[in-house]
Order: sequence, then C-alpha cells, then structure tokens
Amino acid sequence: MSSHASVPNHRTDYDVIIIGAGIIGVAIACYLQQSGQSVALIDKKGIGLETSKGNAGAFAFSDIMPLASPGIILKAPKWLFDPLGPLTIPPRYLPKILPWLIRFGWASRSSIFRKNSAVQAQLMKLAAQEAKGLLAARGALSMLRSDGALELYESEREFKAALPGWKLREEQGIEFRHVRGAELAELQPGLSPSFVCATFTPKWQTVSDPYLVVKHLGESVLDNGGQLIVAGVRKLQPAGEGAEVILDDGRRLRSRNAIVASGAWSKTFAADLGDPVPLETERGYNTTLPVSAFDLKRQLIFGGHGFVMTPLSTGIRVGGAVELGGLDLPPNFRRSDAMLQKAAKFLPGLKTEGGTQWMGYRPSLPDSLPVIGPSTASRQIIYAFGHGHLGLTQSAATGRLVTDLVLKRTPAMPVEPFSASRF
Repeated sequence: MSSHASVPNHRTDYDVIIIGAGIIGVAIACYLQQSGQSVALIDKKGIGLETSKGNAGAFAFSDIMPLASPGIILKAPKWLFDPLGPLTIPPRYLPKILPWLIRFGWASRSSIFRKNSAVQAQLMKLAAQEAKGLLAARGALSMLRSDGALELYESEREFKAALPGWKLREEQGIEFRHVRGAELAELQPGLSPSFVCATFTPKWQTVSDPYLVVKHLGESVLDNGGQLIVAGVRKLQPAGEGAEVILDDGRRLRSRNAIVASGAWSKTFAADLGDPVPLETERGYNTTLPVSAFDLKRQLIFGGHGFVMTPLSTGIRVGGAVELGGLDLPPNFRRSDAMLQKAAKFLPGLKTEGGTQWMGYRPSLPDSLPVIGPSTASRQIIYAFGHGHLGLTQSAATGRLVTDLVLKRTPAMPVEPFSASRF
C-alpha cells in the first residue's frame, strides 16, 4: 500500500472524490471505476486502517433486524448499568448522547421497527446480489467463505425470545434451521453443554480477513488508475457544477462529484453541508487469538452476550458488544477481556493466550439504517455513511446505489428511506 501512497500526486481534478478509504469508500471506488469514472480516495491514515481493519469479518445478509427494536428496550436498562455488558454508555458520555437515545427509543417502537426491518431486508438482498460480483471482479473471490453461522442459546427461554426475529427473517425468505443435540455438536464440536440449542443460517458468509479484503480491493483501485491521497480534509463544499475539497495542507481538489464515506467522522461534513445528522459512535472491541487457539468451524453468535467469534485466516477473532462513547474517550479494553473470558467459558478448550486487542468506531444512527443519498447543499455531494456494524455486509450495495446516483440512473432500490433529511 505504501508504494501506491508514496507516488507524488499533482492532479487536482477528478470525476469523483471519495472522502474515506474504509470498506464503504473503497467499494464505491470499485463500482465507479468499473463505470468509467476517474476516482480519488482521501483518507487521513490510508486504506482500511480504521473501522474496516478489525471488524468481525461477516457478510451478515440475514441480519435484517435493527438494533433499535422493541426487545432491546426491555433489555437495555439492565445492560446499560453493566460497564462490561453487551450495550453500555460511559456515565460521563450520557448527557451528550441523550438526544440520540430519545430517537433510538422512538425507532424501537414496534411499527417503526417493522418498517425499518423491511428496508434493511431490501438493502441486504441487494448486498447479497452484489457482493460476490464485486469480489469476483477484483480477483478476491477466494477470500469469501460460505460456512454459515450458528446463533447459540443458553436456555429454552432465550430461544423462544428469539423466535419472533426468526419469523421476520422467514417472511423475507431467509434460510435457517434450528438445531440441537448431535447436529449442533457436529456443526461446532467443543461447545459448552450450557447451550441447549442454536439456529444455523447456512448462507451466512465470512471473509478470510476483513483488512486483507479492503486492502486488496483498494490496491486494485489504485492499480487501475485510481489515486490515494493520505491527508486530512479541512472542508468540503459545492463549487459550480461540482465539489471542492480543501485539505489540511491547503491543497484544493475539484471533482464533478464528491462522496462522504468517512464513517464515524462523517457527522461534521454533513453538518457543514446543512444536514445535522444524529450520527453516534458504537465503539466495538475485540481480541484476535492465534489460529491455533481453537478449531472454530464457522462464525458463532452469542446474541445474549452481544459478541461473536469468527475463524479468520489470521486468527480467531472474539469481538462485538456496543459501547456508545463517541470518538474521544480512551478505550476500555476490559470489555475485550470480558468477552474473551466468556468465550473461554463457552468453548472450554479455547486457548486465550497471545491475543491482540483492538477497538474501532462504528458509525451508528438511531434507526440502524445508513445515510445514502445527496446532501442538502448539492446533489453532486453524496452521503454514504452510518452503517453501524454492517459496513462490510452492505458495502457492495452501497457502492451500487452511490454509482447509480452519480450516473443519474434509477437506483437499484429506493434510496428515500436512507435520506439525511429523515431526521
């Protein structure tokens, strides 16, 4: 990556400038480039070095239920007071996030939840249709794994509480089956006997390593004439029939279109463009253990505890949970430790030594839907952010929709539900 980044860049005009070189920005660049557009990626660190680097690596196409749900409102009060639980808010951050929480509560109402689930399902169907083609076009199909996933339950009560969610998925044509006993043991040997049953989703997919995927896709963009500018962005503004980007070092870049795909850092750009989007930050934690730590057959989902385990080519990743704490508070890696301790209890043979801890910033909106569509200031400036923990999953769908908007084609699905003005 450094060999691409170090190439001197004297050009100042592009068809499209994309602010943010995580998986969303890179996927958009792939689609635009395939459509004949010249692209530049701008990122303060480089390709895939923020949230895209350490995520759980899932193409979670069956994960159609928004975080804002009637069920979570019942669980949240208990969770919020556990600093190491599945969903927590550091006490000093609570006053700042209160307006977001009020919107989250509103979005959790049953009627709004069902409407947003249907929108999410439509976006997931598009994502599932597009993802394989995106990877194949860039020579990355070998990085895709189709082993399915297991969602595990520690009691019949927990299993029954999950059934309404599976009914919603069934209505959307999502394939799954509930498993017990010998079949469960065969799908994942070595599980604690505390799990009474599980749900197997055979079409759930993962990648060999999420950072290697975004790095591969990003390098393919650069190899095909795209440019990477490693710099901070001071300002984004409309300019004539296009957009102007002013970098921290004073350079001014022009393009016919600009895309805001800066994840958790997109809020300031949107506000400057007249769109006060209630974007917050889900801080996600994980530990990546050596490959030899356990013979993990597929991704395991511990829904009651808010974390997953994923077998990667680079290790066993134990991570998840939601800490709503913004961009500035220091990491609380006790959360990583707590998940690892639970994982060792659930998989008694797990070797917990030699892990690497990580924390990333997931861009989260109160209704769990992303913002995809034009800004108020100019239709030439398009938003693509707020995917929460589904950035990798929805990256190809977002790339397709943004390219449709740039080329003024009818989008592959309606984008009105993702409008910044919905708030």
